[in-house]
Amino acid sequence: MFTTALAQRGKTEQGDLPLDLFWSIETLKKELNAVILAHYYQEPDIQDIADFIGDSLQLAKAAANTNADVIVFAGVHFMAETAKILNPDKMVLLPDLNAGCSLADSCPPEAFAAFKAAHPDHLVVSYINCSADIKAMSDIICTSSNAVKIVEQIPKDQPIIFAPDKNLGRYVMEKTGRDLVLWEGSCVVHETFSEKKIVQLKMAHPQAEAIAHPECETSVLRHASFIGSTAALLKYCEESPSQEFIVATEPGIIHQMQKRAPHKRFIPAPPLNNCACNECPFMRLNTLEKLYWAMKNRTPEITMPEEIRLAALRPMQRMLEMSV
Repeated sequence: MFTTALAQRGKTEQGDLPLDLFWSIETLKKELNAVILAHYYQEPDIQDIADFIGDSLQLAKAAANTNADVIVFAGVHFMAETAKILNPDKMVLLPDLNAGCSLADSCPPEAFAAFKAAHPDHLVVSYINCSADIKAMSDIICTSSNAVKIVEQIPKDQPIIFAPDKNLGRYVMEKTGRDLVLWEGSCVVHETFSEKKIVQLKMAHPQAEAIAHPECETSVLRHASFIGSTAALLKYCEESPSQEFIVATEPGIIHQMQKRAPHKRFIPAPPLNNCACNECPFMRLNTLEKLYWAMKNRTPEITMPEEIRLAALRPMQRMLEMSV
């Protein structure tokens, strides 16, 4: 049982932890009429107590449809911002405000505004992994699940800026045949996978399928038999007859893969160095203890200026309409 180990962690800066964190979180959830949304990259304990687990598109839809008064977002900052954009009258809590995103940080609003101004006739399609300020400057938001579908619905004579992920942008260009103007941003986790080590793993496990997230570099994607969002990778592993998979995305997803296909083997793709660089350091800032204290103290809460929220809402709504 997880609770014994958790209780042994003792005091925190905020006080004593309850003996049973799982029960206490469930109790707070009822008191607050709260829903816990968690990304696949969160630690297993958080995934196991979440009301809904998903990728960015699934979580955006869940946030848009919830009847809860409080949304506890176990993910990173831009995801909690997205929930607030869609739910201005609800309290949105993020267990750790420092849970940011290297990809979102790679696209500063001032620099992107200048980039956009240099391409005045371009439609801006932005990956959901960006700040509210970037969303507010965008025409349509997309996720890795629907990026190809979104771009395919835009007239071919309409020039497009794709931001902020250059690797996902290149993947969309390959799939759609469109010439996109790319912002040169990237995710530190998905850029750390080693092509050489993946090839070595495939040689050591000849029956294993390599699967990858489209945020990975082209050199990694070329070795994958399937490329897709975290949700698509999970579904593929369930349905594929293969019994072994080399997984090139943040290894938090493997917890769900093992739960849904316990008889199969999942091997996390190795990074370039002998480190845990394939784990997102921002996602891992959230812990069960921090989630408990966020609910207990009703903080940290996500807020933003209303003009930014409204400007960011429009491209989010377009995405949801185009993703039906």
